[in-house]
Amino acid sequence: MERIPVLRMGSLLLITIQVDMHDKLALQLQDDVTQRIADWGSTGVLIDISSLEIVDSFIGRMLANIAAMSRVLGAETVVVGMQPAVAITLVELGMSLPGVRTALSVEAGMELLYGAVSGLQSGSDNEPDQD
Repeated sequence: MERIPVLRMGSLLLITIQVDMHDKLALQLQDDVTQRIADWGSTGVLIDISSLEIVDSFIGRMLANIAAMSRVLGAETVVVGMQPAVAITLVELGMSLPGVRTALSVEAGMELLYGAVSGLQSGSDNEPDQD
């Protein structure tokens, strides 16, 4: 069965979609990502969709589902590299992708994830001491 690689970079997962997504592959990716988060204790997921020229409503929902499931498992998700035509299509389909953070590039997405992860780890440590 065809699979999209899920790479581990420290506490983050990197997914680069280089093939046309079909429904079965999207469902397999969803299962793989959630399993890797649980297995490795990952705190962030970066999904690069720069190679996707077309995203239908099902694939859009799968991206939103991956982000929601990741959040429940304690990981933030950022989708990067969205083509303008894909953004237009998603808006025309009425999809807002709730809970999905986006960035234009992998670098910007990694900065977002590192910021989100460090904010989660520091928790209330950022509050001034009350003496």
